[in-house]
Amino acid sequence: MCDICVTVILFRRGRSIMQTSKQEKLNVVATFASFKQKGIHRKITPWRFVRPDGQHHTVDKVRRTYLERVGDTTYIHFVLHTTDDRYFDIVFDNQKMCWMLVLELEDGNTLLNE
Repeated sequence: MCDICVTVILFRRGRSIMQTSKQEKLNVVATFASFKQKGIHRKITPWRFVRPDGQHHTVDKVRRTYLERVGDTTYIHFVLHTTDDRYFDIVFDNQKMCWMLVLELEDGNTLLNE
């Protein structure tokens, strides 16, 4: 994986916050939808994920999605709010067909306001 989002410097309320990427692989349970269905609003919807250290997280809400193109690869980012009130930016690599944790956010407004 390329060096996507390795370090993010955020400016909020007059101070800078630096958050560093974890860049760890994830096991993700997700829906890949081919047609419209009630309750499914995106073509790819992550529901829960497991980190390599065994932490389980259930997605409460997908707050934002966005694409990042690097060469022939498209990274699909998901900013997630989990049921344990944590925020994560995870990415799906369509070339390698794998999921990665990009970073854990201090609060949900960090990437939502970009």
